[in-house]
Amino acid sequence: MSRISQISIKAFIALAVFIGMANAALAETPTTRKDGVTVIHLDEYNGYFAAKETLAGLKAGKYEFVVTNKSTKLVGFQIQDLATKTTLDKFPLEPGEKRISAVTIGTDGVRYRCPINPTPWYDVDGIK
Repeated sequence: MSRISQISIKAFIALAVFIGMANAALAETPTTRKDGVTVIHLDEYNGYFAAKETLAGLKAGKYEFVVTNKSTKLVGFQIQDLATKTTLDKFPLEPGEKRISAVTIGTDGVRYRCPINPTPWYDVDGIK
């Protein structure tokens, strides 16, 4: 491999790490309404989710996951209790559609994914 190729690869990796860190730093803190429900916004793309708020440091309680289909095809949303794997909610989403999943999260945490356009499970296990 040429020296220029090696430098280009290292520069690309450094840029990717920088962008990832910048996005993490820009993540908002979830808001909790007066009724005690915390709101998390998830955008679903072809094969992955992007959270607008940080999922670190969540506490057990009531949540609304506002899920928006940002892809060009039918996708879905499934959320489960992390310990028991019990499905708490599951629904399809048409392109551009937004739906709310109202769930109660315990200290075991949750995991979510798209069951239609299979994505890996996203574990949220740092619940206090």
